[in-house]
Amino acid sequence: MARGKNIQLYLMDGDVNGRIKCTLANWTGLAFKIPRTSLDMCKDRSELKQTGVYFLFGKDENDRNVVYIGQAGVRKNGEGILNRLFEHNRNPKKDYWTEAIALTTSNDSLGPTEISYLEHQFYQLALKAKRYDVKNDNDPTPGNISEEKQSELDEFIDYAEVIVGTLGHKVFVPLIANNDNGENTSLESETFYCTRGGINSIGVRTSDGFVVKKGSVISSKVTKSCPEYVLKKRDQYKKILDDKNTLIDDILFNTPSGAASFVCGSSANGNVEWKNSAGVTIKELDEQQEE
Repeated sequence: MARGKNIQLYLMDGDVNGRIKCTLANWTGLAFKIPRTSLDMCKDRSELKQTGVYFLFGKDENDRNVVYIGQAGVRKNGEGILNRLFEHNRNPKKDYWTEAIALTTSNDSLGPTEISYLEHQFYQLALKAKRYDVKNDNDPTPGNISEEKQSELDEFIDYAEVIVGTLGHKVFVPLIANNDNGENTSLESETFYCTRGGINSIGVRTSDGFVVKKGSVISSKVTKSCPEYVLKKRDQYKKILDDKNTLIDDILFNTPSGAASFVCGSSANGNVEWKNSAGVTIKELDEQQEE
């Protein structure tokens, strides 16, 4: 069982919408959450003039979460991470990001090899989680590190995943937690099915909403009652449908009804459309729990 963690959040501007400094007990790392509009306020932060890695978060034109993952070494001008953030701020090709999270250490211990490895690993983790579209043009190189250093950095990454998630971005957290055998290990482990009208879709309730799983067959047609947001969602995700209208990836929805409407191609009540293996609907299960 995972142990509890003591995370310290410091509102640097006394405002939840402002800059946040984050530390974690028994971790040498430092994390800063910085709104893009607050970059100028960071010029006096010596920690941000160190080496480290950073993430640029925002949304694309389809309202999809996007992230860019980068590294920053100390240059001749002495402006490490912060200098890279200013460069991105001036870059018109990176107009999508609204805030950054920067990771460094309290003892400035990250060298060029370390930040290359961290950048590569964070990039791979973000791709695997499939929550955000990763905007990097190329796969960062992992560098060449010893097995001792790799073990140390992997521990740094474990803590960093917790920090970044706590700061509002579950970029490294899979939609459904699975073990090495592909078995669902999330607390919300019950599987639901939607099978009417030739549809054969599989879903799972999670703490984030409702996930329609890879391999689900959805309706090839949409009705006049199909909500506008569902039409938009179908258009957005048509690239992960094969020629048999089968999903080749998981999709997260806010509600079971949103998921049901998506797979049915019509307005649908997810609380009655989704049923477990015994044929019991979500509505019935919830009513049983209330008794």
